[in-house]
This record gives sequence, structure tokens and C-alpha cells, in this order.
Amino acid sequence: MSSEPRDPQPQTPVTPCIGICRMDEYGLCVGCRRTLAEIARWGSMDDEERLRWIAEVQPTRQPTRP
Repeated sequence: MSSEPRDPQPQTPVTPCIGICRMDEYGLCVGCRRTLAEIARWGSMDDEERLRWIAEVQPTRQPTRP
């Protein structure tokens, strides 16, 4: 058993995908609120870009209203 403290945040930001992959009428994914371009680019973003997107962009995108 290790007594070393754990890093509270993962080394690499995980995807914001929640498995509800459907685009709304505004071109945003209903689940993660990313555009198709953002989804395609996610794998090539560095950690800083991913963290910035999660902290600054995603919160500004409101869920689609029925």
C-alpha cells in the first residue's frame, strides 16, 4: 500500500463526451455541446487547449431546449 498522495486531477483531460452523440439544429452535439470541428480536433488538441475549452467554452453553451 502506497502512502503517496494522489494527483487530484488527471494528467490528460478526458473527453467531455457523455455518449449522447446527436447534433442539434445549431450544429452542437446534444451531449457534449461541441461542434463537429471541435469533436474532430479534440484528439490533436494539447492539454492546455482541452482544459481551456472545458473551463471557458463548454460552460457558455446552453443545452438544447425541446
